[in-house]
Amino acid sequence: MSIRVRLAPQVVDFVRRQAPEPRRHLRRALRDLAAEKGDVQPLEGPLEDYCRLRVGSYRIIVRYATSKTIDCVFAERRKLVYEVFAETMLERLSGKQETS
Repeated sequence: MSIRVRLAPQVVDFVRRQAPEPRRHLRRALRDLAAEKGDVQPLEGPLEDYCRLRVGSYRIIVRYATSKTIDCVFAERRKLVYEVFAETMLERLSGKQETS
């Protein structure tokens, strides 16, 4: 049974900006995620509601919205992803993010 994978605009933009080879790996990993394949691990601490999908030196933050839906909410290089994602989530929760 296949799972629906929804991509946030940030994830789509991030994947598009990559060089051809990493872009291919990221796209394959996102397709495999729908078949419940991939290196997915739960996060800890303030990000415990999320998991990470490891794709080489890249990480995609995912959240299981339902048993049949996975939301890919953020993607970045490994050394930046957790810090930037946590900061973004804190801004959203505190209401400091600008609305368009």
